[in-house]
Amino acid sequence: MTIADDITVADLERDPYPIYARLRREAPAAWVPSVGLYLVTRAPDVELVTTKPALFSAVVDGSPLDRSFGGPTLLTQDGEEHLDKRRSLEHKYRPRTVSTYIDDLVRPIAERALAALLQRRDAELVAHYFEPISVLSLGAVLGMGHLSAQTLQHWFHGLAMGATNFELDPDKQRINDDVAVEIDAELRPIMERLLVEPDDSTMSHMLHTGRPGGEPRTIDEVLPSLKVIILGGMQEPGHGAASCMVGLLENPDQFAQVKADPSLWDDAVHEGLRWVAPIGSQTRQAVEDIEVGGTTIPAGSPVAAVVASACRDESIFERPDDFDINRPRVSNAAFGYGPHFCAGHAFARDQERIALEVLVGALPDLQLSAPVEFRGWEFRAPTALHVTW
Repeated sequence: MTIADDITVADLERDPYPIYARLRREAPAAWVPSVGLYLVTRAPDVELVTTKPALFSAVVDGSPLDRSFGGPTLLTQDGEEHLDKRRSLEHKYRPRTVSTYIDDLVRPIAERALAALLQRRDAELVAHYFEPISVLSLGAVLGMGHLSAQTLQHWFHGLAMGATNFELDPDKQRINDDVAVEIDAELRPIMERLLVEPDDSTMSHMLHTGRPGGEPRTIDEVLPSLKVIILGGMQEPGHGAASCMVGLLENPDQFAQVKADPSLWDDAVHEGLRWVAPIGSQTRQAVEDIEVGGTTIPAGSPVAAVVASACRDESIFERPDDFDINRPRVSNAAFGYGPHFCAGHAFARDQERIALEVLVGALPDLQLSAPVEFRGWEFRAPTALHVTW
């Protein structure tokens, strides 16, 4: 019996961080039967697993993403196949390009969400502020600007059930599969039009841009990766901003610093992403028998490079469990490493910053009105964020 044998999915969902800390100390590459994965938890090992495709392939047998999203995605491919799909995202998500449109896109969406809050004196910010801004902002860039926040929130919550279903829970899979059918029915007609009449949306670029030879991709090639973007791209900024807001509200001195000096918002967002990484791991498959952290991982084994654990590695961050916008700024693993480093990182960071600036600029006396509970290990966020002003 090892320390990892007793880890349950419920334990991880409730609070994975004490588990990761113990694994970093005692078993930094541990087989966890409840999720059917080797969890690799120390930052240097997480970077190794995610940056060496010759040793750890993104092509994973039985991948929950492939199973749930209808085929290989840009997250479950390596080499030219992966680069081919990633190139189709560069036109909209290069940092310099994002800086030309992000404020004009996100600020009006945030101001409309804020206006709805101002009708009252208290609010729940996850579902009624941060998530709507996240889904509507990305939805507009993807080419789904006609869809409501409620529809897009429903989609990413449903897709999350399949993406995290390592334990093969039939109820979680059913939720995902029902949502996947809804997405296909809504988006296929739009994509059929875009094949004939391209525009500047991400959906259009995914169909037309980046493929050598200039031939368009098929809808079936694009839909699985589009679902990845709907899930991660809509989830990470909204939940990252909510976690950052919790960190500030629980540390009034730091909240006062940001209000006094808005240039600190970038540091606050950076620290919030480190403190509670919205996306917890990147999955790989060992290509050959390989030793990691004193453990031999057999060839063919599925491996979770736990970026959330790397973000709290004591060898890199002092007092890693503390939210501290004043800590020396060093890079963290929240957006991953290597070839699969999040293509939308600049979009996500700026979207978070604008949502927080708009909220706090209008309501500087925000305070928590109820204790905050976090849930999740693959996708972690506050379950609710009740505030008053």
